[in-house]
Amino acid sequence: MMNRLCRGAAAAWTAALCLGSLTGLPAAAADNGNGSYTNPPLYADYPDPDIIRVGEDFYFVTTTFANSPGLTLLHSKDLVNWAFASHLVPRLDGDERFDLKQGGAYRHGMFAASLRHHAGMFYVAVTPVNQNTRIYYSKDIKGPWAYHTLDRPAFDPALFIEPDGKAYIASSGGWDGTVTLLTLSGDFSKVTDARKIHYYKGAEGSKLVRRGEYYYLFNALPSKLALVVSRAKSLQGPWETRPQIDDRSGGHQGAIVDLPDGGWYGFVMVDAGPIGRMTNISPVFWEDGWPVWGTKEAPGRVPAVAPKPVQGRPVLALAASDDFSAPRLGLQWQWNHNPVDSRWSLGERPGFLRLKPTEATEFWTARNTLTQKGQGPWSRGVVSLDVANLKEGDVCGFGTLGKFNGHIAVVGGAGGKLSLRMEVIEDTAAGRQSDVRVPSLPLPATSALAAGRIHLRTDMDFKTNLAEVAYSVDGKQWHGLGGSFKLAYDWRTGTFQGQQFALFCYNPKPGAGFLDVDSFEFTRAEAPPQS
Repeated sequence: MMNRLCRGAAAAWTAALCLGSLTGLPAAAADNGNGSYTNPPLYADYPDPDIIRVGEDFYFVTTTFANSPGLTLLHSKDLVNWAFASHLVPRLDGDERFDLKQGGAYRHGMFAASLRHHAGMFYVAVTPVNQNTRIYYSKDIKGPWAYHTLDRPAFDPALFIEPDGKAYIASSGGWDGTVTLLTLSGDFSKVTDARKIHYYKGAEGSKLVRRGEYYYLFNALPSKLALVVSRAKSLQGPWETRPQIDDRSGGHQGAIVDLPDGGWYGFVMVDAGPIGRMTNISPVFWEDGWPVWGTKEAPGRVPAVAPKPVQGRPVLALAASDDFSAPRLGLQWQWNHNPVDSRWSLGERPGFLRLKPTEATEFWTARNTLTQKGQGPWSRGVVSLDVANLKEGDVCGFGTLGKFNGHIAVVGGAGGKLSLRMEVIEDTAAGRQSDVRVPSLPLPATSALAAGRIHLRTDMDFKTNLAEVAYSVDGKQWHGLGGSFKLAYDWRTGTFQGQQFALFCYNPKPGAGFLDVDSFEFTRAEAPPQS
Protein backbone atom coordinates (compact mmCIF):
# COMPACT_ATOMS: atom_id res chain seq x y z
CA MET A 1 0.00 0.00 0.00
CA MET A 2 1.20 3.53 -0.74
CA ASN A 3 2.77 5.63 2.00
CA ARG A 4 0.05 8.12 2.96
CA LEU A 5 2.59 10.46 4.54
CA CYS A 6 4.15 10.92 1.11
CA ARG A 7 0.74 11.67 -0.40
CA GLY A 8 0.12 14.37 2.16
CA ALA A 9 3.46 16.15 1.68
CA ALA A 10 3.03 19.70 0.48
CA ALA A 11 6.48 20.66 -0.74
CA ALA A 12 7.32 19.75 -4.34
CA TRP A 13 10.73 18.37 -3.37
CA THR A 14 9.15 16.21 -0.68
CA ALA A 15 6.56 14.91 -3.13
CA ALA A 16 9.29 14.07 -5.61
CA LEU A 17 11.35 12.35 -2.94
CA CYS A 18 8.36 10.32 -1.75
CA LEU A 19 7.44 9.36 -5.29
CA GLY A 20 11.04 8.39 -5.92
CA SER A 21 10.98 6.09 -2.93
CA LEU A 22 7.97 4.40 -4.44
CA THR A 23 9.03 4.17 -8.03
CA GLY A 24 12.75 4.75 -8.48
CA LEU A 25 11.96 7.61 -10.88
CA PRO A 26 9.56 10.53 -10.50
CA ALA A 27 6.74 10.85 -13.01
CA ALA A 28 8.68 13.54 -14.88
CA ALA A 29 12.39 12.94 -15.47
CA ALA A 30 13.31 15.29 -18.32
CA ASP A 31 15.34 17.69 -16.17
CA ASN A 32 18.86 16.27 -16.10
CA GLY A 33 19.81 18.25 -13.01
CA ASN A 34 22.83 19.87 -14.70
CA GLY A 35 21.16 22.78 -16.48
CA SER A 36 20.00 20.67 -19.42
CA TYR A 37 16.89 18.67 -20.25
CA THR A 38 16.04 15.70 -22.45
CA ASN A 39 13.13 15.78 -24.91
CA PRO A 40 10.27 15.31 -24.50
CA PRO A 41 9.77 17.11 -21.18
CA LEU A 42 6.55 15.10 -20.71
CA TYR A 43 6.97 11.54 -22.01
CA ALA A 44 3.25 11.06 -22.58
CA ASP A 45 0.33 12.06 -24.79
CA TYR A 46 0.18 15.87 -24.60
CA PRO A 47 -0.89 16.76 -28.16
CA ASP A 48 -1.93 19.94 -30.02
CA PRO A 49 0.11 22.19 -27.72
CA ASP A 50 -0.32 25.90 -27.28
CA ILE A 51 2.04 27.56 -24.82
CA ILE A 52 2.17 31.17 -23.64
CA ARG A 53 4.24 33.16 -21.16
CA VAL A 54 2.75 35.52 -18.59
CA GLY A 55 5.57 37.24 -16.71
CA GLU A 56 7.79 34.43 -15.43
CA ASP A 57 5.09 31.78 -15.81
CA PHE A 58 4.43 29.48 -18.76
CA TYR A 59 1.03 27.91 -19.43
CA PHE A 60 0.26 24.97 -21.73
CA VAL A 61 -3.15 23.82 -23.00
CA THR A 62 -3.51 20.36 -24.55
CA THR A 63 -6.13 18.21 -26.24
CA THR A 64 -8.20 15.73 -24.18
CA PHE A 65 -10.98 14.67 -26.63
CA ALA A 66 -13.91 13.06 -24.76
CA ASN A 67 -12.10 12.86 -21.42
CA SER A 68 -13.85 14.72 -18.62
CA PRO A 69 -12.96 17.20 -17.19
CA GLY A 70 -11.69 18.49 -20.51
CA LEU A 71 -8.72 20.47 -21.84
CA THR A 72 -5.83 20.10 -19.41
CA LEU A 73 -3.88 23.22 -18.44
CA LEU A 74 -0.29 22.93 -17.20
CA HIS A 75 2.04 25.44 -15.53
CA SER A 76 5.82 25.75 -15.59
CA LYS A 77 8.56 28.19 -14.67
CA ASP A 78 11.05 26.85 -17.21
CA LEU A 79 9.20 24.97 -20.01
CA VAL A 80 10.68 21.70 -18.73
CA ASN A 81 9.25 21.01 -15.27
CA TRP A 82 5.46 21.08 -15.48
CA ALA A 83 2.65 20.80 -12.94
CA PHE A 84 -1.09 20.45 -13.45
CA ALA A 85 -2.86 23.81 -13.14
CA SER A 86 -6.47 22.91 -13.92
CA HIS A 87 -8.89 21.54 -16.46
CA LEU A 88 -10.71 24.17 -18.48
CA VAL A 89 -14.07 22.39 -18.81
CA PRO A 90 -15.43 20.71 -15.64
CA ARG A 91 -18.02 18.80 -17.66
CA LEU A 92 -18.40 18.54 -21.43
CA ASP A 93 -21.66 19.93 -22.80
CA GLY A 94 -23.53 20.55 -26.04
CA ASP A 95 -23.69 16.92 -27.22
CA GLU A 96 -25.34 13.94 -25.55
CA ARG A 97 -22.53 11.73 -26.82
CA PHE A 98 -20.35 13.24 -24.09
CA ASP A 99 -22.55 11.20 -21.74
CA LEU A 100 -21.64 8.05 -23.72
CA LYS A 101 -24.92 8.01 -25.62
CA GLN A 102 -25.43 7.36 -29.34
CA GLY A 103 -22.09 5.57 -29.55
CA GLY A 104 -20.13 7.97 -27.39
CA ALA A 105 -17.57 10.64 -28.25
CA TYR A 106 -14.28 8.75 -28.40
CA ARG A 107 -11.97 10.54 -30.91
CA HIS A 108 -14.20 13.63 -30.72
CA GLY A 109 -14.87 16.26 -28.08
CA MET A 110 -12.43 19.04 -27.14
CA PHE A 111 -9.15 19.44 -29.02
CA ALA A 112 -6.64 21.88 -30.52
CA ALA A 113 -7.39 24.82 -28.23
CA SER A 114 -5.60 28.16 -28.38
CA LEU A 115 -4.47 29.94 -25.20
CA ARG A 116 -3.78 33.68 -24.80
CA HIS A 117 -3.55 36.29 -22.03
CA HIS A 118 -4.38 39.99 -22.19
CA ALA A 119 -4.96 42.71 -19.62
CA GLY A 120 -5.18 40.33 -16.68
CA MET A 121 -7.51 37.84 -18.40
CA PHE A 122 -6.81 34.37 -19.77
CA TYR A 123 -8.61 33.41 -22.98
CA VAL A 124 -8.99 30.00 -24.65
CA ALA A 125 -10.51 29.46 -28.08
CA VAL A 126 -11.71 25.93 -28.83
CA THR A 127 -14.13 24.32 -31.28
CA PRO A 128 -15.86 21.23 -29.86
CA VAL A 129 -16.47 18.70 -32.63
CA ASN A 130 -19.69 19.51 -34.54
CA GLN A 131 -20.22 22.71 -32.54
CA ASN A 132 -19.40 26.39 -32.97
CA THR A 133 -16.24 27.92 -31.61
CA ARG A 134 -16.17 29.01 -27.98
CA ILE A 135 -14.07 31.72 -26.35
CA TYR A 136 -13.50 30.87 -22.68
CA TYR A 137 -12.22 33.54 -20.28
CA SER A 138 -11.06 33.72 -16.68
CA LYS A 139 -8.84 35.94 -14.53
CA ASP A 140 -7.37 32.83 -12.92
CA ILE A 141 -5.87 29.90 -14.83
CA LYS A 142 -7.57 27.66 -12.27
CA GLY A 143 -10.97 29.08 -13.20
CA PRO A 144 -13.87 29.26 -12.98
CA TRP A 145 -14.22 29.86 -16.70
CA ALA A 146 -17.13 31.46 -18.57
CA TYR A 147 -17.46 31.46 -22.35
CA HIS A 148 -18.98 33.08 -25.41
CA THR A 149 -20.14 30.98 -28.36
CA LEU A 150 -19.46 32.36 -31.83
CA ASP A 151 -21.82 31.98 -34.78
CA ARG A 152 -19.59 29.53 -36.67
CA PRO A 153 -16.97 26.81 -36.23
CA ALA A 154 -13.31 27.71 -36.73
CA PHE A 155 -11.20 24.58 -37.12
CA ASP A 156 -8.12 24.53 -34.87
CA PRO A 157 -8.65 28.18 -33.93
CA ALA A 158 -5.53 30.31 -33.45
CA LEU A 159 -6.47 33.15 -31.11
CA PHE A 160 -4.36 36.30 -31.44
CA ILE A 161 -4.70 39.53 -29.44
CA GLU A 162 -2.99 42.80 -30.33
CA PRO A 163 -1.57 44.97 -27.53
CA ASP A 164 -4.58 47.31 -27.91
CA GLY A 165 -6.99 44.41 -27.27
CA LYS A 166 -8.08 43.84 -30.86
CA ALA A 167 -8.65 40.09 -31.21
CA TYR A 168 -8.58 37.71 -34.16
CA ILE A 169 -8.82 34.01 -34.94
CA ALA A 170 -6.85 32.39 -37.75
CA SER A 171 -8.26 29.07 -38.91
CA SER A 172 -7.31 26.50 -41.53
CA GLY A 173 -8.83 23.06 -41.53
CA GLY A 174 -9.59 19.93 -43.48
CA TRP A 175 -6.13 20.02 -45.10
CA ASP A 176 -7.58 22.53 -47.57
CA GLY A 177 -4.81 25.05 -46.94
CA THR A 178 -6.91 28.20 -46.97
CA VAL A 179 -6.29 30.35 -43.89
CA THR A 180 -9.25 32.48 -42.85
CA LEU A 181 -8.93 35.41 -40.46
CA LEU A 182 -11.90 36.19 -38.22
CA THR A 183 -12.07 39.58 -36.52
CA LEU A 184 -13.75 39.53 -33.10
CA SER A 185 -15.82 42.15 -31.33
CA GLY A 186 -14.39 44.02 -28.36
CA ASP A 187 -15.73 41.50 -25.86
CA PHE A 188 -14.67 38.52 -28.04
CA SER A 189 -18.30 37.37 -28.32
CA LYS A 190 -18.99 37.93 -32.03
CA VAL A 191 -17.32 37.71 -35.43
CA THR A 192 -17.36 41.12 -37.10
CA ASP A 193 -15.38 40.25 -40.22
CA ALA A 194 -14.07 37.17 -42.03
CA ARG A 195 -11.65 37.06 -44.94
CA LYS A 196 -9.18 34.70 -46.56
CA ILE A 197 -5.64 35.88 -45.94
CA HIS A 198 -3.38 33.05 -47.10
CA TYR A 199 -3.21 29.71 -48.87
CA TYR A 200 -0.64 26.95 -48.48
CA LYS A 201 -1.53 23.51 -49.74
CA GLY A 202 -2.38 21.08 -46.93
CA ALA A 203 -2.07 23.60 -44.08
CA GLU A 204 -4.02 23.37 -40.82
CA GLY A 205 -3.38 23.77 -37.09
CA SER A 206 -2.60 27.50 -37.27
CA LYS A 207 -0.79 29.55 -34.61
CA LEU A 208 -0.22 33.33 -34.76
CA VAL A 209 2.70 35.12 -33.05
CA ARG A 210 4.09 38.64 -33.42
CA ARG A 211 7.75 39.64 -33.13
CA GLY A 212 8.83 43.16 -34.00
CA GLU A 213 7.34 44.33 -37.27
CA TYR A 214 6.37 40.84 -38.45
CA TYR A 215 3.46 38.53 -37.79
CA TYR A 216 4.39 34.85 -37.91
CA LEU A 217 1.80 32.27 -38.93
CA PHE A 218 2.70 28.66 -38.10
CA ASN A 219 0.84 25.83 -39.83
CA ALA A 220 0.98 22.07 -39.64
CA LEU A 221 1.00 19.94 -42.79
CA PRO A 222 -0.57 16.69 -41.52
CA SER A 223 -0.13 14.84 -44.81
CA LYS A 224 3.62 15.45 -44.62
CA LEU A 225 3.93 15.54 -40.80
CA ALA A 226 5.69 18.87 -41.24
CA LEU A 227 5.60 22.45 -39.94
CA VAL A 228 5.84 25.64 -42.00
CA VAL A 229 5.99 29.29 -41.00
CA SER A 230 4.77 32.31 -42.93
CA ARG A 231 5.49 35.96 -42.19
CA ALA A 232 3.92 39.26 -43.14
CA LYS A 233 3.90 42.86 -41.92
CA SER A 234 0.11 42.85 -41.93
CA LEU A 235 -2.38 40.20 -40.85
CA GLN A 236 -3.96 40.63 -44.26
CA GLY A 237 -0.71 39.61 -45.96
CA PRO A 238 0.94 39.16 -48.33
CA TRP A 239 2.61 36.18 -46.64
CA GLU A 240 5.83 34.47 -47.58
CA THR A 241 6.30 30.89 -46.38
CA ARG A 242 9.26 28.72 -45.45
CA PRO A 243 9.49 25.12 -44.25
CA GLN A 244 10.52 24.55 -40.64
CA ILE A 245 10.81 20.96 -39.39
CA ASP A 246 9.01 17.62 -39.66
CA ASP A 247 8.48 14.51 -37.56
CA ARG A 248 11.92 13.19 -38.52
CA SER A 249 13.55 16.36 -37.19
CA GLY A 250 11.25 17.07 -34.27
CA GLY A 251 7.55 17.56 -34.96
CA HIS A 252 4.79 18.97 -37.12
CA GLN A 253 2.37 21.20 -35.18
CA GLY A 254 3.29 24.01 -32.84
CA ALA A 255 4.79 27.49 -32.64
CA ILE A 256 7.19 29.58 -30.54
CA VAL A 257 7.12 31.36 -27.20
CA ASP A 258 9.36 34.12 -25.88
CA LEU A 259 11.40 33.89 -22.67
CA PRO A 260 11.69 36.49 -19.89
CA ASP A 261 15.24 37.29 -21.08
CA GLY A 262 14.10 37.96 -24.66
CA GLY A 263 15.11 34.59 -26.11
CA TRP A 264 12.77 32.18 -27.87
CA TYR A 265 11.95 28.48 -27.66
CA GLY A 266 9.66 26.38 -29.81
CA PHE A 267 7.06 23.78 -28.91
CA VAL A 268 6.04 21.14 -31.40
CA MET A 269 4.00 17.93 -31.45
CA VAL A 270 5.45 14.67 -32.73
CA ASP A 271 3.59 11.42 -33.52
CA ALA A 272 5.24 8.80 -31.30
CA GLY A 273 3.37 5.52 -31.77
CA PRO A 274 1.23 3.92 -29.03
CA ILE A 275 2.13 6.51 -26.42
CA GLY A 276 0.37 9.08 -28.59
CA ARG A 277 1.53 12.51 -29.67
CA MET A 278 4.17 14.08 -27.49
CA THR A 279 5.36 17.68 -27.27
CA ASN A 280 9.02 18.56 -27.76
CA ILE A 281 10.62 21.82 -26.63
CA SER A 282 13.40 23.30 -28.76
CA PRO A 283 15.78 26.26 -28.78
CA VAL A 284 15.00 28.73 -31.56
CA PHE A 285 17.37 31.30 -33.05
CA TRP A 286 16.69 33.99 -35.64
CA GLU A 287 18.28 34.34 -39.06
CA ASP A 288 17.29 37.16 -41.44
CA GLY A 289 14.08 37.64 -39.51
CA TRP A 290 13.06 33.96 -39.67
CA PRO A 291 12.88 31.51 -36.75
CA VAL A 292 15.22 28.53 -37.03
CA TRP A 293 14.63 25.50 -34.83
CA GLY A 294 17.58 23.97 -33.01
CA THR A 295 20.97 25.57 -32.55
CA LYS A 296 23.42 27.28 -34.90
CA GLU A 297 25.62 24.20 -34.62
CA ALA A 298 22.72 21.87 -35.53
CA PRO A 299 19.99 23.95 -37.21
CA GLY A 300 16.69 22.65 -38.49
CA ARG A 301 16.05 19.98 -35.89
CA VAL A 302 14.86 19.64 -32.33
CA PRO A 303 17.82 18.56 -30.17
CA ALA A 304 17.52 15.46 -28.02
CA VAL A 305 19.27 17.31 -25.19
CA ALA A 306 19.39 21.09 -24.80
CA PRO A 307 20.00 23.80 -22.18
CA LYS A 308 16.99 24.50 -19.99
CA PRO A 309 15.24 27.66 -21.25
CA VAL A 310 15.24 29.11 -17.72
CA GLN A 311 17.97 28.03 -15.35
CA GLY A 312 17.75 27.40 -11.62
CA ARG A 313 14.22 26.06 -11.33
CA PRO A 314 13.72 22.87 -9.30
CA VAL A 315 12.85 19.46 -10.69
CA LEU A 316 9.14 18.76 -10.41
CA ALA A 317 7.16 15.58 -10.84
CA LEU A 318 3.70 15.51 -12.37
CA ALA A 319 1.21 14.04 -9.95
CA ALA A 320 0.59 10.35 -10.70
CA SER A 321 0.34 8.05 -7.66
CA ASP A 322 -2.72 8.57 -5.46
CA ASP A 323 -4.11 7.22 -2.20
CA PHE A 324 -7.47 9.01 -2.65
CA SER A 325 -7.25 10.75 0.71
CA ALA A 326 -7.93 14.21 -0.76
CA PRO A 327 -11.53 15.51 -0.91
CA ARG A 328 -11.29 15.90 -4.71
CA LEU A 329 -9.81 13.81 -7.48
CA GLY A 330 -6.28 14.80 -8.43
CA LEU A 331 -5.79 16.64 -11.70
CA GLN A 332 -3.91 13.64 -13.12
CA TRP A 333 -7.26 11.84 -13.42
CA GLN A 334 -9.98 12.12 -16.07
CA TRP A 335 -13.09 10.07 -16.76
CA ASN A 336 -13.52 8.41 -20.16
CA HIS A 337 -16.66 10.53 -20.72
CA ASN A 338 -18.79 12.67 -18.42
CA PRO A 339 -19.21 10.64 -15.22
CA VAL A 340 -22.42 9.62 -13.49
CA ASP A 341 -21.72 11.54 -10.30
CA SER A 342 -24.04 9.45 -8.17
CA ARG A 343 -21.99 6.34 -8.98
CA TRP A 344 -18.66 7.36 -7.48
CA SER A 345 -17.47 8.94 -4.25
CA LEU A 346 -14.40 10.00 -2.29
CA GLY A 347 -16.41 10.68 0.85
CA GLU A 348 -18.46 7.56 1.52
CA ARG A 349 -15.32 5.79 2.76
CA PRO A 350 -12.62 8.38 3.45
CA GLY A 351 -9.25 7.39 2.02
CA PHE A 352 -10.82 5.28 -0.73
CA LEU A 353 -12.31 5.91 -4.15
CA ARG A 354 -15.67 4.15 -4.31
CA LEU A 355 -16.87 3.06 -7.74
CA LYS A 356 -20.45 1.87 -8.01
CA PRO A 357 -21.11 -0.09 -11.22
CA THR A 358 -22.62 1.88 -14.07
CA GLU A 359 -25.04 0.21 -16.47
CA ALA A 360 -23.18 -1.37 -19.39
CA THR A 361 -22.69 -4.73 -21.05
CA GLU A 362 -19.03 -4.17 -21.98
CA PHE A 363 -15.95 -2.19 -21.03
CA TRP A 364 -15.99 0.17 -24.04
CA THR A 365 -19.47 1.54 -23.30
CA ALA A 366 -19.11 1.73 -19.51
CA ARG A 367 -19.16 5.19 -17.98
CA ASN A 368 -17.09 6.21 -14.96
CA THR A 369 -13.92 4.63 -16.26
CA LEU A 370 -11.19 6.61 -14.52
CA THR A 371 -8.12 7.20 -16.67
CA GLN A 372 -4.57 8.45 -16.41
CA LYS A 373 -1.94 8.72 -19.14
CA GLY A 374 0.53 5.94 -19.68
CA GLN A 375 4.09 7.27 -19.64
CA GLY A 376 7.22 6.17 -21.41
CA PRO A 377 9.50 4.58 -22.04
CA TRP A 378 7.94 2.11 -19.57
CA SER A 379 5.34 2.61 -16.87
CA ARG A 380 3.45 0.55 -14.34
CA GLY A 381 0.24 1.12 -12.44
CA VAL A 382 -0.73 -0.94 -9.40
CA VAL A 383 -4.13 -0.64 -7.73
CA SER A 384 -5.04 -1.97 -4.30
CA LEU A 385 -8.70 -2.96 -4.23
CA ASP A 386 -11.32 -3.95 -1.70
CA VAL A 387 -13.71 -6.23 -3.62
CA ALA A 388 -15.65 -7.53 -0.62
CA ASN A 389 -18.80 -5.70 -1.64
CA LEU A 390 -19.07 -6.77 -5.28
CA LYS A 391 -22.37 -8.36 -6.19
CA GLU A 392 -23.47 -10.77 -8.88
CA GLY A 393 -22.86 -9.36 -12.35
CA ASP A 394 -20.41 -6.66 -11.23
CA VAL A 395 -17.36 -6.44 -13.50
CA CYS A 396 -14.69 -4.23 -11.94
CA GLY A 397 -11.01 -4.04 -12.77
CA PHE A 398 -7.93 -2.33 -14.10
CA GLY A 399 -6.04 -2.20 -17.39
CA THR A 400 -5.62 -0.06 -20.49
CA LEU A 401 -7.91 2.16 -22.55
CA GLY A 402 -7.09 3.00 -26.17
CA LYS A 403 -6.87 1.22 -29.50
CA PHE A 404 -6.25 -1.94 -27.47
CA ASN A 405 -8.06 -2.42 -24.17
CA GLY A 406 -6.52 -5.17 -22.07
CA HIS A 407 -7.54 -5.69 -18.47
CA ILE A 408 -8.15 -7.98 -15.52
CA ALA A 409 -11.65 -7.78 -14.11
CA VAL A 410 -12.93 -9.13 -10.81
CA VAL A 411 -16.35 -10.58 -11.58
CA GLY A 412 -19.06 -11.01 -8.97
CA GLY A 413 -20.90 -14.33 -9.08
CA ALA A 414 -23.80 -16.02 -7.33
CA GLY A 415 -23.45 -16.55 -3.61
CA GLY A 416 -20.72 -13.96 -3.26
CA LYS A 417 -18.18 -15.98 -5.26
CA LEU A 418 -15.56 -13.96 -7.13
CA SER A 419 -13.50 -14.84 -10.19
CA LEU A 420 -10.95 -13.16 -12.45
CA ARG A 421 -11.36 -12.56 -16.17
CA MET A 422 -8.70 -11.36 -18.59
CA GLU A 423 -9.90 -9.79 -21.84
CA VAL A 424 -8.33 -7.81 -24.68
CA ILE A 425 -10.63 -5.66 -26.80
CA GLU A 426 -9.42 -4.11 -30.05
CA ASP A 427 -11.42 -1.24 -31.53
CA THR A 428 -11.41 -1.60 -35.34
CA ALA A 429 -13.19 0.05 -38.24
CA ALA A 430 -15.39 -3.06 -38.46
CA GLY A 431 -16.27 -2.95 -34.76
CA ARG A 432 -14.80 -4.11 -31.49
CA GLN A 433 -13.06 -7.47 -31.46
CA SER A 434 -12.95 -9.23 -28.09
CA ASP A 435 -10.34 -11.80 -27.11
CA VAL A 436 -11.29 -13.33 -23.76
CA ARG A 437 -8.03 -15.03 -22.85
CA VAL A 438 -9.05 -16.15 -19.36
CA PRO A 439 -12.85 -16.52 -19.09
CA SER A 440 -12.99 -17.37 -15.40
CA LEU A 441 -10.33 -18.02 -12.80
CA PRO A 442 -11.79 -18.72 -9.33
CA LEU A 443 -9.98 -16.76 -6.66
CA PRO A 444 -8.13 -18.90 -4.12
CA ALA A 445 -9.29 -18.96 -0.53
CA THR A 446 -6.74 -16.82 1.37
CA SER A 447 -6.92 -14.58 4.39
CA ALA A 448 -6.42 -11.50 2.21
CA LEU A 449 -9.22 -12.45 -0.13
CA ALA A 450 -11.41 -13.36 2.80
CA ALA A 451 -11.05 -9.70 3.75
CA GLY A 452 -11.79 -8.69 0.16
CA ARG A 453 -8.27 -7.50 -0.73
CA ILE A 454 -6.63 -7.94 -4.13
CA HIS A 455 -4.01 -6.06 -6.15
CA LEU A 456 -4.06 -5.58 -9.93
CA ARG A 457 -1.13 -4.45 -12.06
CA THR A 458 -0.79 -3.05 -15.58
CA ASP A 459 2.57 -2.60 -17.33
CA MET A 460 2.99 -0.62 -20.56
CA ASP A 461 6.24 -0.84 -22.51
CA PHE A 462 6.43 1.80 -25.23
CA LYS A 463 9.68 0.44 -26.63
CA THR A 464 8.21 -2.97 -27.45
CA ASN A 465 4.62 -1.62 -27.76
CA LEU A 466 3.37 -4.41 -25.53
CA ALA A 467 1.47 -4.50 -22.24
CA GLU A 468 0.86 -7.08 -19.53
CA VAL A 469 -1.52 -7.42 -16.61
CA ALA A 470 -1.13 -9.36 -13.38
CA TYR A 471 -2.79 -9.93 -10.01
CA SER A 472 -1.62 -10.52 -6.46
CA VAL A 473 -3.41 -11.41 -3.24
CA ASP A 474 -0.67 -10.02 -1.00
CA GLY A 475 0.91 -7.26 -3.11
CA LYS A 476 4.20 -9.19 -3.26
CA GLN A 477 3.80 -12.37 -5.27
CA TRP A 478 2.41 -11.60 -8.71
CA HIS A 479 0.71 -13.84 -11.26
CA GLY A 480 0.54 -12.77 -14.91
CA LEU A 481 -2.75 -13.41 -16.64
CA GLY A 482 -3.44 -13.79 -20.36
CA GLY A 483 0.02 -12.99 -21.68
CA SER A 484 1.14 -9.79 -23.39
CA PHE A 485 -1.05 -7.74 -25.71
CA LYS A 486 -0.47 -4.94 -28.18
CA LEU A 487 -0.38 -1.21 -27.59
CA ALA A 488 -1.26 1.07 -30.51
CA TYR A 489 -2.38 4.54 -31.52
CA ASP A 490 -4.82 5.23 -34.35
CA TRP A 491 -6.72 8.42 -35.13
CA ARG A 492 -9.40 6.46 -37.02
CA THR A 493 -10.21 3.94 -34.25
CA GLY A 494 -9.64 3.66 -30.53
CA THR A 495 -9.58 6.94 -28.63
CA PHE A 496 -7.24 9.07 -30.86
CA GLN A 497 -5.03 9.19 -27.75
CA GLY A 498 -2.05 7.41 -26.33
CA GLN A 499 -2.79 4.35 -24.24
CA GLN A 500 -4.17 5.17 -20.80
CA PHE A 501 -4.45 3.36 -17.50
CA ALA A 502 -8.11 2.60 -16.78
CA LEU A 503 -10.05 1.77 -13.59
CA PHE A 504 -13.62 0.61 -14.22
CA CYS A 505 -16.73 -0.97 -12.74
CA TYR A 506 -19.92 -1.89 -14.61
CA ASN A 507 -22.88 -4.28 -14.55
CA PRO A 508 -25.72 -4.87 -17.05
CA LYS A 509 -28.06 -4.48 -14.06
CA PRO A 510 -26.34 -2.36 -11.40
CA GLY A 511 -27.44 -3.03 -7.86
CA ALA A 512 -26.03 -2.46 -4.41
CA GLY A 513 -22.49 -3.63 -5.12
CA PHE A 514 -19.43 -1.40 -5.18
CA LEU A 515 -15.64 -1.40 -5.52
CA ASP A 516 -13.35 0.48 -3.12
CA VAL A 517 -9.97 1.57 -4.51
CA ASP A 518 -7.39 2.09 -1.76
CA SER A 519 -4.47 3.35 -3.86
CA PHE A 520 -2.91 3.74 -7.28
CA GLU A 521 0.89 3.42 -7.32
CA PHE A 522 2.73 4.65 -10.40
CA THR A 523 6.18 3.69 -11.62
CA ARG A 524 8.04 5.17 -14.56
CA ALA A 525 11.35 3.77 -15.77
CA GLU A 526 13.60 3.54 -18.80
CA ALA A 527 13.00 -0.22 -18.98
CA PRO A 528 11.06 -2.95 -17.15
CA PRO A 529 12.60 -4.19 -13.90
CA GLN A 530 14.72 -7.31 -14.15
CA SER A 531 12.71 -10.11 -12.56
